[in-house]
Amino acid sequence: MNSLRIARAAIRARPAVLRGPIQRRGYAEAVSDKIKLSLSLPHQAIFKSQDVIQVNLSAESGEMGILANHVPSIEQLKPGIVEVIEESGSKQFFLSGGFAVVQPNSALSINAVEGFPLEDFSADAVRAQIAEAQKVANGSGSEQEIAEAKIELEVLESLQHHLK
Repeated sequence: MNSLRIARAAIRARPAVLRGPIQRRGYAEAVSDKIKLSLSLPHQAIFKSQDVIQVNLSAESGEMGILANHVPSIEQLKPGIVEVIEESGSKQFFLSGGFAVVQPNSALSINAVEGFPLEDFSADAVRAQIAEAQKVANGSGSEQEIAEAKIELEVLESLQHHLK
């Protein structure tokens, strides 16, 4: 039984007092409302705004563009760019991964372990780190060091792709 059937069965099984209308939505609608965005790391909030027009991010399920009144969802993020588009322009942040929670009231919370503005990175420094990680990943370390180097390579290669 797929998860949608299970969810629908659970909704129908609730007592009538708790039942509310089932919201059915199609694609996100482009409306004039704004998104309330919170982009947080464990030790600090790196971006917070009430006036975001759109957020583009790299989810495990694919690239996503989030507008106001988007379908509520929880998405696991893969290493990549989060682009925040406001009327005054756009900002880009590189996240090593994390989660995005889209709530029904046009609120978007993005939580990540590591994240930095894209302009903080140097293409030359990233290339140098990739070379070091490739040496370790190709077998010049312990099993744990090799596994860590492969993860580091995945993140660095994603970052390098966006710096070009």
